[in-house]
Amino acid sequence: MLSQLQTIDIVVLVLMLAIMPSAGIIIALRKKTAEDYFLAGRNIRWWAVAGSVFGTNVSSFHLIGMLGIGYSIGFVQAHYEIVFPAILLLCFVFLTSYRRLDVFTLSQYLEVRYNDKARLLYTILLILIILVQLVGAFYVGSITLQWLFGGTGFDMSYATGLLLIGLITCSYTIWGGMESIVVTDTIQTIMMLAAGTAVAYFTLSQPEIGGFTGLLHLDAAQPRELQKMHLYLPSNHPNLPWTGVFTGLLLQHCFNFSTNQFLVQRVLAANSDSDARKGIIASGFLKLTIPFFSISAGVAAYYLFQSRLAATVGGGMDFNSDNAFLKLVETVIPHGTGLVGMILAGLTAATFSSVDSMMNAATTLLTVDVYQKYVNPKATDKQIVRFGRLMILVMVVASIGLALWTYTPDRTNNFMLKVSAQLSYFTPGIMVAFFVGVLWRGASARAAVVAMAAAPFYGLLTEFIYNSFLGTNPDVASVFGEKLNFMHRVFLTFLLTLTTLISLSRTVFPNLRPEGFERLRVDINAGQLARVVGLFLLVQAVFIGLVFLGGFSPQSVAIWAALATFGLFLKSERVNRDAEPERKGEATVRSSLTVHHSSFNNDLLWAGLLTSVSVGVLYYFA
Repeated sequence: MLSQLQTIDIVVLVLMLAIMPSAGIIIALRKKTAEDYFLAGRNIRWWAVAGSVFGTNVSSFHLIGMLGIGYSIGFVQAHYEIVFPAILLLCFVFLTSYRRLDVFTLSQYLEVRYNDKARLLYTILLILIILVQLVGAFYVGSITLQWLFGGTGFDMSYATGLLLIGLITCSYTIWGGMESIVVTDTIQTIMMLAAGTAVAYFTLSQPEIGGFTGLLHLDAAQPRELQKMHLYLPSNHPNLPWTGVFTGLLLQHCFNFSTNQFLVQRVLAANSDSDARKGIIASGFLKLTIPFFSISAGVAAYYLFQSRLAATVGGGMDFNSDNAFLKLVETVIPHGTGLVGMILAGLTAATFSSVDSMMNAATTLLTVDVYQKYVNPKATDKQIVRFGRLMILVMVVASIGLALWTYTPDRTNNFMLKVSAQLSYFTPGIMVAFFVGVLWRGASARAAVVAMAAAPFYGLLTEFIYNSFLGTNPDVASVFGEKLNFMHRVFLTFLLTLTTLISLSRTVFPNLRPEGFERLRVDINAGQLARVVGLFLLVQAVFIGLVFLGGFSPQSVAIWAALATFGLFLKSERVNRDAEPERKGEATVRSSLTVHHSSFNNDLLWAGLLTSVSVGVLYYFA
């Protein structure tokens, strides 16, 4: 717990927290059409897309938990923030198709590609996923507020924390809609980054650590099995096996960034394709900072406390790793400067950042896909907005009620958090329906619906077979563990669901609506995508071979692997540029296309930079 806040900390805390609802309420004063309310009038610029995507994706539990995992396990948690494959998939496969159809929800997209049953099933699954995540966010948010403000003179009960989160988010989401959420998300992103960076800076600056390079040297001096600044754990590791990272976790990233309504909604609301693409790529860079200011700070905290507490009488580190963040704030942050208040404000802002986005996404689905589709197809903009506001209130009340009903004082045994962790049973079917639907003309509506509905059962079945039979075999357990890791389960479920959709489409449920595929007007086909991915993997195979067969260290090839990866994007950019019309007359006739290509090429280079930096990190910290 933090000690009593000083006056300057209280002033900074109150002023910074007042900015969020104030900005949201000011935006809310404007008159709203349905498009304004749910998609901010489709006028969001790239920097707001980036801030909103990052704010939606990160919470206070995320920041504190990441630092705690860095403290207890190490840098391997960074895989949750290295999301470049998912960003590339959204930017260059799905994005243009989504925006061409001018839809409000991804379920509408599925109706265009398949039918209304696929649309309804997606809506049901996403509402379920969002509701459970909302309950978890309220639960963790309230616990975090209790935890943060305990001992500061602002003690609050669990129920008070829930009501505070609900009231503050409702103050701007009910009236302001998407535009208010985007503005507040961007503010929250700045506050979160400021808080995390401050803690990391003062932690790494301690003489026992000696900066980031000092941390690397300190870690390298430990026996290999005790080192924490590495990205890969054995394939039988119960939490983060390297085989699961490059299969199931990769698929989960693709779901979150490409087919998840509450994140993709920011893309649909962007001012242009280029703004959407740049915003998503920028959010990838922002996420890539988390390992360096949150997870690495956790590793540094481990060595810092080990050094200082070991020197005390009866030295030792007997506190929970989740308390590492607050212990750092008490230990390394200068008091009387307002920095403690700023950090508390950043973490409090992070508590709201995911909640408001999920509420808006859920109400958009309920309003557009249920109310407007089935209840009142002729609803006016005023009626649609009114129903959307009512649904926000309903979702908040339901979330608070469920969070109270499922409350347990021990965070590690909360039922709803366990359920939230198991939502990956539903995601493989959704991913298959989108991925196959956008790349293969033959995918049929009935096969897609069956695949989405069957995915949870496939997940349960594979888990049962492995845990009851395969995992009991010592040879299998030595490779993949005694229990099936959820990442491996997601990958196996994805393969089974993929097989189901393709098999049914080729046999009993052939596609009788090829016009659905034609309406998507996707810019890349399956063959082109396979060639691009194959070329990328071939380049990486060369450098992996140098490490395993040539005796080179991963650190020595990291920069060359990054440069070679960027070279692939440079080559693609040059091919696209050469394909643009060169004759003046043709360029005049097709000027809009030329502008689009120029913007596309520029975005391609930024995507290449994100990918090459990520690849360099994957090698350097191997």
